[in-house]
Amino acid sequence: MSTPLVSVIMNCYNGEQFLREAIDSIYEQTYQNWELIISDNGSTDGTDSVLETYKDHEKVTLILNRSNDYVTGF
Repeated sequence: MSTPLVSVIMNCYNGEQFLREAIDSIYEQTYQNWELIISDNGSTDGTDSVLETYKDHEKVTLILNRSNDYVTGF
């Protein structure tokens, strides 16, 4: 029997300070059949630099919004 895919959806705005810790905590889970969808809502801090380090991870999908109007891309 296969394990179900768990989708983790994370919305972020100016989360540079804690973003890496939050993402890494998902990677540290014992359950391994997951995907992480991160939506950045026009952050103006270093959030984009943190997200850039995860862009090529096969379990991570990034949605980068350039304005802080509303969440799009879902």
